[in-house]
Amino acid sequence: MFGTTVVWAGDIEGPALTAAAEEVASRLRADGAVPAVIPFGGSSALGARGYADCGRELLAQAPDLDTVVVALGSGGTMAGLVHALGAERVLGVHCGAVPDPAGTVAGLLSALSGSPIPPDALRLRTDQVGDGYGALTGPVTAALKRTARTEGIVLDPVYTGRAMAGLFAAVEDGGIVRGRRTVLLHTGGLPGLPGLFGHAAALEAGAAELTSRSRTLREGLSLRPGTCADQREGGPPALPISAAPHRIRP
Repeated sequence: MFGTTVVWAGDIEGPALTAAAEEVASRLRADGAVPAVIPFGGSSALGARGYADCGRELLAQAPDLDTVVVALGSGGTMAGLVHALGAERVLGVHCGAVPDPAGTVAGLLSALSGSPIPPDALRLRTDQVGDGYGALTGPVTAALKRTARTEGIVLDPVYTGRAMAGLFAAVEDGGIVRGRRTVLLHTGGLPGLPGLFGHAAALEAGAAELTSRSRTLREGLSLRPGTCADQREGGPPALPISAAPHRIRP
């Protein structure tokens, strides 16, 4: 609809993909066009300025802010937050999207501030990657369920699910101190729950759990007189599940 031209670069990534994009941009410039090259993940010093604004907004809303936990993909979000809040207030949870997360964020920060930033000054967790960027892990699955059931918040299994799993792990090992103001920055992502677009493994796990719960419900109903599963002669008429009486707890 918008006249987009898709150029297939082949099965490449990292520097090779960047070089391929630059080559296409060079051809367009030679033809008189003025292309803008969007880097991998959209992360650049310019893009990171948006999350520097986000960091200042967070601080205005919560002056006692101790830690912001954020998924670390291509690095721009964390770089912007660190630029605004300082390295000690931002915990990035590596998602496996880049081979050198600390170096990537430090490079973006240096471009933002104009001075070099040592990568080891950053707070990072790299324990939630598992088998790789696209792999669903046990801790992430647990974090998705726990957050949905206790807070009513839907996370995705690649980015924000890993960030929340990292937050839980940090609380357990003392990296985040209980009682201090901590914020999980929900940066979006595709929810990995049944009925929604998402990670195939998350959908399969959710479907298996729903099947198990449905079986348990049917078995429980079969033991209760007067339910749809009880058709014994002389018993009260069966009710469809949707019409069965229930009590709403205050």
